[in-house]
Amino acid sequence: MKKALYLGLIGLLLMLPLAACSSNSTGNGEQAAATNAAGTAEKTEEPAAEAKKVELKIQIGSPRFKDQFEKYFEQFKAKELAEKNIEVTIDLEMPNPDQAKQVLQARLASDDAPDIFDVHANDLPTYYKAGYLEDLTAEPAIATLYDSVKSTVTLDGQVVALPLESLSWGYLYNKKIFSDLGITPPQTLDEMKAVVEKLNANNTKPFLLAFQESWVPQLMTALSLGGIISSEHTDWIEKMNKGEASYADVQDIFNIIDLIMANGTDKPFEVGNEAGSTDFANGKAAMWVQGPWNAETILKVNPEMEFGVAPLPVSNNAAGTMINLSTSTTLALSNTSKNKEVALDLLNYFYDAKDSSALFQELKFNPVSTVHKYEVFPWVNEASEYVAKGKAYQDLKLPNGVTDEQSKLLQSYYAKEVTKEQFIASMDKAWATAIKTAQ
Repeated sequence: MKKALYLGLIGLLLMLPLAACSSNSTGNGEQAAATNAAGTAEKTEEPAAEAKKVELKIQIGSPRFKDQFEKYFEQFKAKELAEKNIEVTIDLEMPNPDQAKQVLQARLASDDAPDIFDVHANDLPTYYKAGYLEDLTAEPAIATLYDSVKSTVTLDGQVVALPLESLSWGYLYNKKIFSDLGITPPQTLDEMKAVVEKLNANNTKPFLLAFQESWVPQLMTALSLGGIISSEHTDWIEKMNKGEASYADVQDIFNIIDLIMANGTDKPFEVGNEAGSTDFANGKAAMWVQGPWNAETILKVNPEMEFGVAPLPVSNNAAGTMINLSTSTTLALSNTSKNKEVALDLLNYFYDAKDSSALFQELKFNPVSTVHKYEVFPWVNEASEYVAKGKAYQDLKLPNGVTDEQSKLLQSYYAKEVTKEQFIASMDKAWATAIKTAQ
């Protein structure tokens, strides 16, 4: 009996550790399950990863479009945060057109290049040769560019900038004034003289003059040189580059320049581009040698105004009365940018299939990409009619610095501080210097 009791106690004692093990095993499993559940709960409640912060420095020399660009950049910032969790800050600098090139060149020279900066298409070779531009050829936006526009930003087979403004331009004219007086855009210099005479006889100033900023009067040189060179001196630029020609060969540009200056509004040095846009919108002159890029500013002052775009006559050879085809504002990416990925996202966003048409339409820019779907403006169609008739030329590509020198000299010429002969001599010297410097 004792032996049986003893064996029973032994068996019971042997079973206790097993029960304890079984109990502990169950407890650990439940604890593990609870831990896993808690871990899962913790993962579910974890906050999203902190956004990466990136600052882009951008320079665009078009302060009149400040509101439009800032609005578009806000859209981009929201898109970049939502899609890539990148919080973008944009430091936007918008110097006046007269100062923009100098500001940019100073920053490039001091290794303080903006990530993105605007360059006139004609100046791209200078920046490209200096090694400042990133190759954009493989970017999705470039694949949507119209070929005619793409060619204006292509160097050595590389697309080196993103075009914003593709233009067909001449001078602006007030359609109501022309219609009321039975005037149509003149096609020769003598016809322009007749128009001027009729306008003066009806107490209407023929031309608006806004010379406070030198780039505005320089547009007279751009159009008059373009017409004469493209129709009568097609090899003049090539000869100038070789030192075999002179501004004296194309001095007929002064025929139309003198006519404009002698029949313009008063005190032009007190009127800048913005004030000029206001004056033109309010009918203070019938014509203005200014491009349709000012349309947004003009229509903001007078939304009901109807203006047209016509080629500027430069001689009595109607073949020289031509529309200028050009790409002006382009956006380039600095090859020293430390934020190229985000900068490229922004450049591609300028041709966004969903958002970019509204931007281009608001800026009054011509479509440059297949993604741009909006109705073009009447003045664009008018200029395009001349282009369709073959009365157009590709914007002249002058050596770096030559356009700036023309700008200053035209102001001095109007003020009678330099003569025509001095203008010619100064421009010949400026051209030769530019060629020598580029070599």
